[in-house]
Amino acid sequence: MQRSTVHLVRHGEVHNPEGVLYGRLPEFHLSELGRRMASQMAGHFAQRRDDGANIVLLVASPLTRAQETAQPVAEALDLEISTDERIIEADNRFEGMSRIKSRLRQPRYWPLLVNPFRPSWGEPYSEQAERVMRGVQDARRRAVELGGASEAPAEAILVSHQLPIWVTRLAAERRRLWHDPRQRECTLTSVTSIDFEGDVIRRVRYAEPCADLLPGAANVPGA
Repeated sequence: MQRSTVHLVRHGEVHNPEGVLYGRLPEFHLSELGRRMASQMAGHFAQRRDDGANIVLLVASPLTRAQETAQPVAEALDLEISTDERIIEADNRFEGMSRIKSRLRQPRYWPLLVNPFRPSWGEPYSEQAERVMRGVQDARRRAVELGGASEAPAEAILVSHQLPIWVTRLAAERRRLWHDPRQRECTLTSVTSIDFEGDVIRRVRYAEPCADLLPGAANVPGA
């Protein structure tokens, strides 16, 4: 049975001095550190390719920070960037706001917090996992087609965002989707890899190619 892997990559650090929850806002660019992360992560995949990995497809969310993270990968692997709306950041009612913790103490925002299991302040976790997994499965199929006769499993890279990646991982591992946002294992430019046999998930792996750049990095979640 055909083996393949889809790597879900979170974007690098964003230039966001005001600490805005940027969500789907379009013009949040990578910081200087974020560009270093993207370059180092590209080197990680280039080394995989040099070691025999059959990486044939690169896809990114349409948001600026994801496209900018994908660009060094495209250059290192000589791949074009395809864009997929399905792996975009989650919708969030607090988008564009800063100082979120202080706002949550204001009674006018409490109606948004009535159901943390859904969650009531934004796109349901189940809908996020479903749309991203559709993108993952399509990328897997395209990678297999592009992989040709190589004996190595076809691989695709999808550059996305923390929350959609995390809930997709939870779904792939058949865990509950509601969670403490502080406990997400999905750091900046981390790689969550889903291994397939045919269309069946066999394993989920996690790596942090830029772990040395994480200390001190601003890690405001997008949603």
